[in-house]
Amino acid sequence: MGTHADRGDCGRPDGHVAQAGFVLGGGDGCIAEARRLAAVFLEQARSDHDLPVSAHVTDLTQLVVSELVTNARKYAPGLVVMELCVTTDAVHIGVLDSDPTIPEARPADAGRIGQHGLEIVRAVALDLRFRNEAVGKRITARIGL
Repeated sequence: MGTHADRGDCGRPDGHVAQAGFVLGGGDGCIAEARRLAAVFLEQARSDHDLPVSAHVTDLTQLVVSELVTNARKYAPGLVVMELCVTTDAVHIGVLDSDPTIPEARPADAGRIGQHGLEIVRAVALDLRFRNEAVGKRITARIGL
């Protein structure tokens, strides 16, 4: 799994199958809403495009969405934008927020309570990318189909 600067795309243009973007408000329910939106998007991509989006891929996508949106809500003021894209071989999850600080995953520590979000994402994603934007940053994780 790699971690590098994100080009901001959803894979190769010829591999692009379905894409959606969502603006998430700052309320307490936005994390649950993000998870729900991800599941609905993947179900639609599976049924409309006959993609091999398994329940396991949906679960991993919802986990990554939950961790990335939680971090955005915790550390960045304002709205959060979630972008989802499915290519022929992966789900791309992008989360944009207003804080320009690129996060660093802490070393694994079973005794630490909390702050395991990026550690979890790195463990389940094929790769994790960071890119500064004009305002804030974009974090993109890729889950293999």
